Amino acid sequence: MAEKNISVLNDLIEVSRDGQQGFLKAAEDAQNPELKSLFSSRAAEIAAAVSELQAQVAALGGKPEEHGSVAGALHRGWVSLRTAVADRNDLAILEETEKGEDLAKKKYADALQETELSSDILALVERQYQGVLRNHDLIRDLRNRYRAV
Repeated sequence: MAEKNISVLNDLIEVSRDGQQGFLKAAEDAQNPELKSLFSSRAAEIAAAVSELQAQVAALGGKPEEHGSVAGALHRGWVSLRTAVADRNDLAILEETEKGEDLAKKKYADALQETELSSDILALVERQYQGVLRNHDLIRDLRNRYRAV
């Protein structure tokens, strides 16, 4: 069971690192100061979640992931390219950020379906999943607001 717990947690570390880096890039590229601040705070919140996941992996005797995924790095590169082409439009940044949050939502939902996870790991994943949902919904609502303008 420990191996499965470690594997699932390391997958969540990767996707969370991807989100953290995505939010940092979004903060860098956004024009609106409020968005910059929001993206930075989301990145900090995710960094805390990553630390919690890494501590749990270490407590289980595993080696915690330190980096995001290759796919995440490619996505961030694509976001950079697209936003550069789109004149770093805040709406485009929000749309791409929401796509990243969609992926995080799916990874966490998949983790919650794992039948081999211990109850304490499930509780941790569920608690963090609620944060992922809040981030996603916040970004979605902002995106909708920007579209309406």
